[in-house]
Amino acid sequence: MRVVVVGGGIGGLALGAGLRRRGFEVAVFDRDADVAATGGYHITLDEQAQAALRELVAPDIVRRLLASASALRLRDRDAFWDRRGRLLGRGPDLTGDASIDVDRITLRLLLAEAVGDDLHLGRTVSGVGHDDDGTPHVLFADAAPVPADLVVGADGVHSLVARHLAGGPTNRPAGIIGFSGRTLRRDLSPGEQQRLGLRSGTAMGPRGAALYVGFLDPVGNAALDAPGLRMSVTTGPTYIWGAMFPESAATDSLRDLDGGQLQDALLQEFRDRGWAGHTLEVIARADPCSVAAFRFNAASTRAAELAPWPAGRITALGDAVHATPPTAGKGAGAAIRDAAALLQVLGDVADGGSTLVEAVNRFEAGTRLRGSEVLTLAMRMVRLILATDTTFGAAATAVTTPILAAAARLRH
Repeated sequence: MRVVVVGGGIGGLALGAGLRRRGFEVAVFDRDADVAATGGYHITLDEQAQAALRELVAPDIVRRLLASASALRLRDRDAFWDRRGRLLGRGPDLTGDASIDVDRITLRLLLAEAVGDDLHLGRTVSGVGHDDDGTPHVLFADAAPVPADLVVGADGVHSLVARHLAGGPTNRPAGIIGFSGRTLRRDLSPGEQQRLGLRSGTAMGPRGAALYVGFLDPVGNAALDAPGLRMSVTTGPTYIWGAMFPESAATDSLRDLDGGQLQDALLQEFRDRGWAGHTLEVIARADPCSVAAFRFNAASTRAAELAPWPAGRITALGDAVHATPPTAGKGAGAAIRDAAALLQVLGDVADGGSTLVEAVNRFEAGTRLRGSEVLTLAMRMVRLILATDTTFGAAATAVTTPILAAAARLRH
């Protein structure tokens, strides 16, 4: 069986690695010329995602991942603040939490290594279709078509493959614009280092403004104490922050900026909403080159509306099916779980237990359920953020306190 994977993000590489390890003939095509040239900052992998990954890659890859990851169980309980930096509450005890945070670049490099020569970079897919005999194929603008027994779209939110299958878009803007950046803990003032602490936290204010500050330390909080295996991009205590605003003409225009200009405009947006200056220090002292803007897209939370096509020899996984905002930290993990589920059903086909289309049908049924689950969590958080959009003045704290308490439950 020959499988062609369109897209070399986390889900596509995880699938390619699993197929190669199990002896399938596989080719993964991605338009990036460099695996390390990827957006995003850090990824959370819960226990389910890690279990799926162990089915896909060799144990030495898992060990290097853990040695390069920051363990949630080693950091302090999350904090929740208002726009003035006043503590409103704390999240649950993380002592028994098996989740890890890892740099997206680190994870992508490890998965690309596991795919090996079956990863083809700098190859942009222009379309998918079928030959006259029904064999699916992948099209390129500058090369001959590549046939396969199965084509899998792992090409993200704007998936060409999923659009072909569905006959149109499979997601839409979630209503929030996001901005991210990296700030070294040592670059903050002593006061802010103490307030933020060795933890992640979330602050909310009126008019839909929110600031998530994630703590990442793959050295001091390594999930596996094996310095010789470490390959993390982050090499010391770092805050990976994400700012969020309701989508509007004003906030959407910020997406045309980058670097220091975007950083300054972002700070002004918070100031206009009445945020205290010290709460914005984590943004002001970020590396300007790390500051970037993102539009959050989301698929339907209803399982029946995901993958709305009949099962066949072209399918899709991850954000191509269930585009998920990062507000619950579940999207990448869901893509890895999709990859492990597809590998399992393809193993049944190889063993003669089912036909390929029957296997794809079972896979897509499970993907709909997984996608609905993670989307429901992520969109609850989006709605909580948007709920403050019309809240002003003294009433803001009264509204944001229960919202932040709900956020704590969602993230854990």
